[in-house]
Amino acid sequence: QVQLVESGGGSVQAGGSLRLSCAASGRTLSNTVVGWFRQAPGKEREFVAALLWGGIWTYYEDSVKGRFTISRDNAKNTVYLLMNSLKPEDTGVYYCAQSRKITIVTSEYDYWGQGTQVTVSA
Repeated sequence: QVQLVESGGGSVQAGGSLRLSCAASGRTLSNTVVGWFRQAPGKEREFVAALLWGGIWTYYEDSVKGRFTISRDNAKNTVYLLMNSLKPEDTGVYYCAQSRKITIVTSEYDYWGQGTQVTVSA
Protein backbone atom coordinates (compact mmCIF):
# COMPACT_ATOMS: atom_id res chain seq x y z
CA GLN A 1 0.00 0.00 0.00
CA VAL A 2 0.99 3.64 -0.29
CA GLN A 3 1.48 6.10 2.55
CA LEU A 4 0.59 9.74 1.97
CA VAL A 5 1.70 12.62 4.17
CA GLU A 6 0.41 16.16 3.68
CA SER A 7 2.16 19.32 4.81
CA GLY A 8 2.13 23.04 4.13
CA GLY A 9 -1.14 24.08 5.70
CA GLY A 10 -1.47 27.18 7.81
CA SER A 11 -3.37 30.39 8.41
CA VAL A 12 -3.43 33.18 5.84
CA GLN A 13 -5.48 36.24 5.06
CA ALA A 14 -7.81 36.35 2.09
CA GLY A 15 -5.88 36.92 -1.10
CA GLY A 16 -2.85 35.07 0.20
CA SER A 17 -1.19 31.88 -1.03
CA LEU A 18 -0.18 28.50 0.33
CA ARG A 19 1.48 25.49 -1.24
CA LEU A 20 0.48 22.09 0.07
CA SER A 21 2.66 19.03 -0.39
CA CYS A 22 1.70 15.36 -0.49
CA ALA A 23 4.68 13.04 -0.08
CA ALA A 24 4.11 9.43 -1.09
CA SER A 25 5.98 6.32 0.00
CA GLY A 26 5.42 2.61 -0.33
CA ARG A 27 3.89 1.46 -3.59
CA THR A 28 4.52 3.33 -6.80
CA LEU A 29 2.26 6.13 -7.95
CA SER A 30 2.69 5.12 -11.59
CA ASN A 31 -0.59 4.94 -13.50
CA THR A 32 -2.59 6.16 -10.53
CA VAL A 33 -4.42 9.37 -9.81
CA VAL A 34 -3.53 11.61 -6.90
CA GLY A 35 -6.21 13.99 -5.78
CA TRP A 36 -6.70 16.77 -3.27
CA PHE A 37 -9.88 17.01 -1.25
CA ARG A 38 -11.04 19.34 1.51
CA GLN A 39 -13.50 19.20 4.33
CA ALA A 40 -14.93 22.22 6.08
CA PRO A 41 -16.49 21.93 9.56
CA GLY A 42 -19.93 20.39 9.34
CA LYS A 43 -19.62 19.66 5.64
CA GLU A 44 -18.84 16.61 3.55
CA ARG A 45 -15.41 16.06 2.08
CA GLU A 46 -15.26 17.52 -1.43
CA PHE A 47 -13.02 17.15 -4.45
CA VAL A 48 -10.59 19.98 -5.22
CA ALA A 49 -8.11 18.84 -7.88
CA ALA A 50 -6.43 15.72 -9.25
CA LEU A 51 -3.76 14.61 -11.66
CA LEU A 52 -2.72 11.42 -13.38
CA TRP A 53 0.77 10.47 -12.26
CA GLY A 54 2.91 10.06 -15.37
CA GLY A 55 0.23 11.52 -17.63
CA ILE A 56 -1.18 14.88 -18.64
CA TRP A 57 -4.68 14.61 -17.18
CA THR A 58 -5.62 17.13 -14.55
CA TYR A 59 -9.02 18.21 -13.25
CA TYR A 60 -10.18 21.03 -11.02
CA GLU A 61 -13.35 21.77 -9.13
CA ASP A 62 -14.99 24.83 -10.66
CA SER A 63 -14.53 27.12 -7.68
CA VAL A 64 -10.73 26.70 -7.69
CA LYS A 65 -10.08 26.90 -11.42
CA GLY A 66 -7.64 29.66 -12.21
CA ARG A 67 -6.58 29.94 -8.55
CA PHE A 68 -5.21 26.49 -7.66
CA THR A 69 -2.59 24.49 -9.54
CA ILE A 70 -1.82 20.81 -9.01
CA SER A 71 1.61 19.54 -10.00
CA ARG A 72 4.06 16.74 -9.26
CA ASP A 73 7.76 16.15 -8.72
CA ASN A 74 8.64 12.69 -9.97
CA ALA A 75 12.02 12.62 -8.25
CA LYS A 76 10.51 13.46 -4.88
CA ASN A 77 7.37 11.34 -5.34
CA THR A 78 5.42 14.38 -4.25
CA VAL A 79 2.26 16.12 -5.45
CA TYR A 80 1.73 19.81 -4.77
CA LEU A 81 -1.29 22.06 -4.60
CA LEU A 82 -0.45 25.71 -5.10
CA MET A 83 -3.32 27.82 -3.85
CA ASN A 84 -3.45 31.49 -4.83
CA SER A 85 -6.06 34.18 -4.20
CA LEU A 86 -7.34 32.26 -1.22
CA LYS A 87 -10.84 32.97 0.07
CA PRO A 88 -12.42 32.31 3.47
CA GLU A 89 -14.55 29.61 1.85
CA ASP A 90 -11.34 27.69 1.05
CA THR A 91 -10.94 27.00 4.76
CA GLY A 92 -10.87 23.35 5.75
CA VAL A 93 -8.75 20.28 6.26
CA TYR A 94 -7.04 19.35 3.01
CA TYR A 95 -6.36 15.70 2.23
CA CYS A 96 -4.48 14.01 -0.54
CA ALA A 97 -5.52 10.60 -1.76
CA GLN A 98 -4.67 8.00 -4.39
CA SER A 99 -6.94 6.13 -6.75
CA ARG A 100 -6.38 3.45 -9.39
CA LYS A 101 -9.11 5.10 -11.45
CA ILE A 102 -9.28 8.41 -13.29
CA THR A 103 -11.99 9.78 -11.04
CA ILE A 104 -13.05 12.70 -8.87
CA VAL A 105 -15.41 10.58 -6.75
CA THR A 106 -14.29 10.55 -3.12
CA SER A 107 -15.31 6.93 -2.50
CA GLU A 108 -13.14 5.73 -5.38
CA TYR A 109 -9.92 6.82 -3.69
CA ASP A 110 -8.19 4.03 -1.83
CA TYR A 111 -5.46 5.63 0.25
CA TRP A 112 -5.63 8.85 2.22
CA GLY A 113 -3.28 11.09 4.13
CA GLN A 114 -4.00 12.48 7.57
CA GLY A 115 -4.85 15.97 6.34
CA THR A 116 -3.48 19.46 6.85
CA GLN A 117 -5.46 22.45 8.10
CA VAL A 118 -5.90 25.54 5.94
CA THR A 119 -7.53 28.60 7.49
CA VAL A 120 -8.26 31.72 5.47
CA SER A 121 -9.38 34.80 7.36
CA ALA A 122 -11.32 37.67 5.83
